[in-house]
Amino acid sequence: MSIIQAIILGIVQGATEFIPVSSSGHLVLVPWLLGWDSPGLVFDTVVHWGTLVAVLAYFWRDWWILITAWFRGLVRWDWSDHNARLLWLILLGTIPAAVIGYLLEDFFESLFGAPVWVSIFLLVTAGLLTVSEWLGWRTRRLADLHWPDALIVGLGQAAAIAPGISRSGATISVGLLRGFRREEAARFSFLLATPIILGAGLFKLMDLFSAPDPLAQIPMLVAGFVAAAVCGYLCIWFLLRYLQRGKLYPFAIYCTCLGLFGLLVALLR
Repeated sequence: MSIIQAIILGIVQGATEFIPVSSSGHLVLVPWLLGWDSPGLVFDTVVHWGTLVAVLAYFWRDWWILITAWFRGLVRWDWSDHNARLLWLILLGTIPAAVIGYLLEDFFESLFGAPVWVSIFLLVTAGLLTVSEWLGWRTRRLADLHWPDALIVGLGQAAAIAPGISRSGATISVGLLRGFRREEAARFSFLLATPIILGAGLFKLMDLFSAPDPLAQIPMLVAGFVAAAVCGYLCIWFLLRYLQRGKLYPFAIYCTCLGLFGLLVALLR
């Protein structure tokens, strides 16, 4: 992989991690469509860390409030503060993806080499986005979040381990189906992404050092990381503002077109 390819894929990751069109799906389809070598799971993990930096940079005040409220609640054993409860709910929502990802790691890794399945899962993402717009009543706020909501949204995040099913798309869609406003569902989705991306990155970091000649990959990894971080930050800013008034249908149309295009190319090849 060249530096230019790494930057392009980093931009793709940053642009598609938070916009609900599946970053992992794009990291499979873009190299495949362009005839590039697959970047591999180590590169995929490192650029996901770039988007982790983006979400931490954007929401650092939120995380500071959540963590300090949680520690106050722990000292006093008083969980009446919504922010203290919210951190517990984020941790609860992280469990499904952590458990399923660990138990079915080999299965999900095999999907990264299957562009046809990625294309099909993009169509699934399009369906989720469309149905959530049809059926979601969008009146609840994060202060109304309870443990069943967090667990169900977490299951949506677990399904998105499969490349092509958008993590943000699945979690925002489930949030809408649970009655949350678009911007509230997106905010919880981004906060929920933080621990799972961090955990997956730490787990996959071992693969980098077990790979032959890992230092040779450093320039490409750094380039992809920086591109993903910058682009990811800008896309969080964009999506939170867009969802105050905009709907998810444009993203559903995009996923449908890309999924059908991927299936057509696979058929022709």
